[in-house]
Amino acid sequence: MREPGNTRTRIQDVALELFTEQGYEATSLREIAERLGVTKAALYYHFKTKDDIVASLMDDRVETLELLLDWARAQPQSPAMRLEFVRRYSAELHAGRHHEVMRFLERNQTALRTHPKSERTRDLMIAVMDLLSPPDDPPEVRLKRAMAIFGLHASWFLLRDADLSDDRRRTAALHVALELVGDPPADPVPLGTGVLAADPAGAAR
Repeated sequence: MREPGNTRTRIQDVALELFTEQGYEATSLREIAERLGVTKAALYYHFKTKDDIVASLMDDRVETLELLLDWARAQPQSPAMRLEFVRRYSAELHAGRHHEVMRFLERNQTALRTHPKSERTRDLMIAVMDLLSPPDDPPEVRLKRAMAIFGLHASWFLLRDADLSDDRRRTAALHVALELVGDPPADPVPLGTGVLAADPAGAAR
């Protein structure tokens, strides 16, 4: 739970802003303390290193994914479970600071590639994909369901309209994700059946 007056929480919020704005490696603990208006000693009381701050930020994300996976694994594997999982994933993504953390991770992939918490998050995301679509599913199915999760994240980057509210952006992303994770047609569409392939005359026009 984030408490506005909690110094530890304020440190996390300011560090997250700076890490995202100017990069993890380019940000120092001194800069974080200065933006907060506290001494370095006060910051050190809560976090000894930048790595400690990153670990604390990612712990919430890891815990959320673990709880979601635990819930899903306890349910019958069915289309209804997959749809409910996507709804719950979307709700959790927009709670707390999950969106900000994912944005930070996306912008600092190189610096954090070998961070233990990053590796744990990647493992959990692979588990999410396997849950939605086991490896023995057709590749078309696995790709669609992976895109459902990607779409929930990507909406923040792709739907940049100034007059689009966060709720509208979230609703649009969830609508698309639910369509993608739904049961696919029995037979995938074969390649080369578009207008150009089916109508050579049209291709020449």
